[in-house]
Amino acid sequence: MTADGERLRAYRGLGLVGEVFDQPILDRLPGHAAIGHNRYSTSGESSLRNVQPFTVRARHGQVAIAHNGNLTNAPTLRQALESRGSIFSSSSDTECILHLLATSSRTTFINRLVDALSQVQGAFSLVVMTPDQLVAVRDPHGFRPLVLGRRGNATILASESCALDIIGGETLREVEPGEMVIVDAQGLTSLSPFPRRPRRACVFEHIYFSRPNSVTFGRSVYGARHKIGRALAQVEPVEADVVIPVPDSGTPAALGYSFASGIPFQQGLIRSHYVGRTFIEPSQQIRDFGVKLKLSPVQEIICGRRLVVVDDSIVRGTTSRKIVRMLREAGAQQVHVRIASPPILGSCFYGVDTPTREELIAHRLDPGGIRDYLSADSLAYLPLETLQSHMLQDGDEAETWCDACFSGNYPVAPDPEGPEHQLNLFDADA
Repeated sequence: MTADGERLRAYRGLGLVGEVFDQPILDRLPGHAAIGHNRYSTSGESSLRNVQPFTVRARHGQVAIAHNGNLTNAPTLRQALESRGSIFSSSSDTECILHLLATSSRTTFINRLVDALSQVQGAFSLVVMTPDQLVAVRDPHGFRPLVLGRRGNATILASESCALDIIGGETLREVEPGEMVIVDAQGLTSLSPFPRRPRRACVFEHIYFSRPNSVTFGRSVYGARHKIGRALAQVEPVEADVVIPVPDSGTPAALGYSFASGIPFQQGLIRSHYVGRTFIEPSQQIRDFGVKLKLSPVQEIICGRRLVVVDDSIVRGTTSRKIVRMLREAGAQQVHVRIASPPILGSCFYGVDTPTREELIAHRLDPGGIRDYLSADSLAYLPLETLQSHMLQDGDEAETWCDACFSGNYPVAPDPEGPEHQLNLFDADA
């Protein structure tokens, strides 16, 4: 989506960015400003009509929006808007913001946007663009990250700092929780139009979701995962010959576990990056084969050895069970599973997709039952209190982080009118 001062131009497609945007398409998108969005479903089906940025032509002109997060009161808002005559063209929660913006009675664009966002609840880190303005906003709790950067004379906003690194940009700072940053011909303006709320940064960004080379919520993701792995080795030690990660997200924690325990680290599982999701295959036999294609054991490292297998989390448990079986087939003498997070006991409603509570193995079984299901020699999770203490830094308050999926302490209550869960980031056999 680009803006040239007079109009917005858009192009959307399904697939990888390099497949959707070739040079002829880019040549059709001139302008001095642009926003883009690489979407995975948190609310609404995966279809072209839900691909962002969304753009509309309302009575005050064109406006486009791209949103990371999830609005917990979207179902109630949608019902109210439809009862007043609004017609939705997507099933995404983000479209509610556009309808609230279009129906606001405030006189300026910024005031209409503040009015619209004052009516939504939950997580939003978003950018909104008109032909002559670019606005970035973060929800007052700061659930999801949003960073401000610069490259030359250009102002850049991104969901992760690693996006700025790729283009040679400089990260300046986070957009603060509840902050609105306006970029226009006059330069950059910062406003704080929303009531102050306790900060609730999503701790799962540091466990799984963010890239390890990002700085998220002011701290290194890789450093946090390594620190968590060291803590896991201290609270849940085991006698073993080698530490291996479940790649890729388990690798930094496994390195930390190895560092603190003194047990050598080895890449006992090799991941192929060219195999798609396995859970959509038509039979269990093909799904099992898909897991073997994605993760291949290195028999030289595994055979005859006692293994510590470090992963970031367990969701349903079926993939972990297949990995344990694969390692035993490769000759592992013992398999000790160590998880660099607490048990996932509840769904997330703020933009990290988890299954229904009943599908979560830690909701149904205690750690002993999960160990038996995995056929592991031992299983241990990082205790919640250890995670909380290790994520705090000087100056942090005790409730800086949102850990609702582990603790059940939801900072913003889910909408009773909404679905029990979001669409799934995790494979159905994760």
